[in-house]
Amino acid sequence: MRKVVYDVAVTVDGFISHEDGSVDGFLMQGEHVADYAERLKGYGAVVMGRKTYEWGYPFGLVPGKRAYPHMAHYIFSKTLRFGEGAEVEVVGGDEIAVLQRLKEGEGPDIYLCGGGAFAGFLLEHDLVDRLVLKVNPIVFGHGIRLFGDSTRKVELALLSATSYANGVSLLRYDVKRAGAA
Repeated sequence: MRKVVYDVAVTVDGFISHEDGSVDGFLMQGEHVADYAERLKGYGAVVMGRKTYEWGYPFGLVPGKRAYPHMAHYIFSKTLRFGEGAEVEVVGGDEIAVLQRLKEGEGPDIYLCGGGAFAGFLLEHDLVDRLVLKVNPIVFGHGIRLFGDSTRKVELALLSATSYANGVSLLRYDVKRAGAA
């Protein structure tokens, strides 16, 4: 079974961006960035919400095109529409069933590419399997939370921790399932 992996940069106080979606203050250079680029090669599909997908437009992402060329794209949105020839699939309903079907499919793991509200929705429905957190040495104080408004308590099992010279820490966790050893 494929895993849904939330691989995301986060502040020490648990924010993935400022309230306006900007990421000023996150370290964009260093060994952790190269490691992230390498990890991306191991994912077979990417899931994200509309806001995260559209966040790429100012950086050159063409609407309807893939942000990560080697991955199948599933954009969860009730309002987003693309014409014929789109390289991405928009999921406008049955979100839980679609995610479960993707997880049950064959192939490499699924990259959960933000944002906080969508990640919180998936967490609430027990659809997040692994966290890969690039903890940046900064405190925002407020912004978009790692899991949006979710208040679900989830136990994690630490898989590994890596410290980089620039102060970023990479933490890998599996989500513990009820009844799992």
